[in-house]
Amino acid sequence: ITVLKQNNKTVLGYVSLGEVNEAAAHFPRIKDVTLGENEIWNSYILDIENEETRQALMEIFDYNMKKGLDGMFLDNIDNYTEFGPTPEKKEELLSFLQSLNIIYPNIYLMQNAGVSIIKDTNEYINSVAKESIASDYDFKSKKYQLRNNEVFTKLLKELDVEFKKYEIPVVLIEYADTPELMEAIKERLGQTTWPYFIGKIELQSIPDNK
Repeated sequence: ITVLKQNNKTVLGYVSLGEVNEAAAHFPRIKDVTLGENEIWNSYILDIENEETRQALMEIFDYNMKKGLDGMFLDNIDNYTEFGPTPEKKEELLSFLQSLNIIYPNIYLMQNAGVSIIKDTNEYINSVAKESIASDYDFKSKKYQLRNNEVFTKLLKELDVEFKKYEIPVVLIEYADTPELMEAIKERLGQTTWPYFIGKIELQSIPDNK
């Protein structure tokens, strides 16, 4: 972390506020109060209203902030939108974010996805990440491809509206498995000024480029 902070303005840890994987350290503690399974990622849907769950999540923030991180990347926020499994828990998500800002007034929070509830979360977060605007990964076929241009344009406009309305910084995350697809994604994103990352779906490597 010390080395990262010497070379980067902001260094974030990772936590999902919507799901928990079986490999996570806090899974045994809250597995009996989860609300269902996401089979794609072998993870379980969190009940952020549950007090034991909230306490387990808060301890993750405590641990990471004490290590010297500037903040956290908040995954699976889209679970609390009308497109996710727990939209009825949105108010509990907001109260958790509010608590974080009280306990850690200088914490940097990057929301992943959940564009439709930025109107609710924007006062608690510092930036938003959005996956797969230009690209589209099919989990069933494990195929990387470009999005339909009409869908790409729609997603881009929706995000741009929130960006301008709330002046919230945006980072894009895209997926490709070949240099050709990577270049096609770059060409599409050339119409934006937002920073972006292009990698394979596991985010641990980039497309091979000879």
